[in-house]
Amino acid sequence: MAVWVLGGRLGLRGCFAAGRLLCPRFQSRGSPGVEDGDRPQPPSKTPKIPKIYTKTGDKGFSSTFTGERRPKDDQVFEALGTTDELSSAIGFAMELIAEKGHPFAEELEKIQCSLQDVGSALATPRSSAREAHLRRTTFESGRILELEQWIDKYSSQLPPLTAFILPSGGKSSAALHFCRAVCRRAERRVAPLVQMGETDANVGKFLNRLSDYLFTLARGSGCRSILPARLSLVFPGVGSSAERKAT
Repeated sequence: MAVWVLGGRLGLRGCFAAGRLLCPRFQSRGSPGVEDGDRPQPPSKTPKIPKIYTKTGDKGFSSTFTGERRPKDDQVFEALGTTDELSSAIGFAMELIAEKGHPFAEELEKIQCSLQDVGSALATPRSSAREAHLRRTTFESGRILELEQWIDKYSSQLPPLTAFILPSGGKSSAALHFCRAVCRRAERRVAPLVQMGETDANVGKFLNRLSDYLFTLARGSGCRSILPARLSLVFPGVGSSAERKAT
């Protein structure tokens, strides 16, 4: 849970500053001209590095941010795990996108940071949360509006959609279609938690808009691909895309 709580505490600023927080080897070793003997010496006792494994989940239970112990197949952890999978899929897609120079790489990185905050909200079930917990893990609606603005921007650059599209159109487009499918699954895992009042409704709305955003990016990437013939693999006469039907 520590990763998700970190995202909730630090938000986007903390996520973008992770290089400074997690990579001390890149920090300056001292001012120019300072002799080694003049530098403060490190303490003689080496600090203990915490182990990555805790063994606390060996019996099939894990903890929420509120301290509650739940089975690992609980709906909360299903939603958390699928959101983590989504962020990983986006990270993979970003590596392919970077090779092509697409303009939306920074947006995807910002979305990964927002998914950290989605995880913080999911890891804080309202049935066991105190007011202090909720204040630290509130998911703001402004991020939904930002996705809608991005969708409108890219949609205006694309031709009208009149048929089903098979996920394809080059590596970047196919990877983004995969992200979109994982996002839909994350939304399905979150929907019951929203209906039960266990998590913020804005989380479900964000994932819904995110799948539309990823679909729009996949279309745009496919249109720029050197493999346009694969985009002609559609079902004529249907009238609208499968993704649009699913919304």
